[in-house]
Amino acid sequence: MERNLSNADTKDIVKVILKTAVFLVFFAIAIPANSYIVTYKEQYYRLFHVHLIQYPDDTMENIYWLEKAINAPFANPLNALALIEDETQWEKYRYLFNMHLNIKMIEQYMFLGNKWNKRFAYFYNAPFKEQNLDSLETAERCYRTALVYWDDVLNWAKKANNRRFRWIELPKVQFWVDEAYRIENGSLNYKRTIERELARLQKVREKFEKMENYYTIQNSLD
Repeated sequence: MERNLSNADTKDIVKVILKTAVFLVFFAIAIPANSYIVTYKEQYYRLFHVHLIQYPDDTMENIYWLEKAINAPFANPLNALALIEDETQWEKYRYLFNMHLNIKMIEQYMFLGNKWNKRFAYFYNAPFKEQNLDSLETAERCYRTALVYWDDVLNWAKKANNRRFRWIELPKVQFWVDEAYRIENGSLNYKRTIERELARLQKVREKFEKMENYYTIQNSLD
């Protein structure tokens, strides 16, 4: 049985995660005396970071900073993350940056989903069937939330790949340029990846739903 979460469900998990992240950010980070006000996309993006071992709290903090970056204005081109010398470079840079931020949001929600996802339904997990089903539900919500950002990724990538930008070089953000190219040729397709994860999750869910408590069965045989 396929489950489709409504937009309201998706928005609910975004709100919960962002609220949690707010507490993490403001209670876990000490503000130094020489602190400054964070206003622009570039500033918020610099607060995004990936750990070698990333816990859910780290991921939720990153989601918070990325969401703030998506909604923030761009800094002056003098403070851009790439060398900007004319308006055409500036336009391409903005498209690429928006695309990249949405890609990172997808990745963070996928990281979060992977923390709760169950790859296999082992028979000895039968006593914890309900807990595992709840965990799968949380994972599904994370994956479906990630999927919401893919349309924005495609929109910004299409604009960045416009023919008039083909010969516009932005060496300092070449990785973003490569992402846009991979999206265009189909080698980077998070929709395909997420849908594959959701299909696999559904199969595991069905196994858990059909699962009997083998310990009870075994005891009755004894």
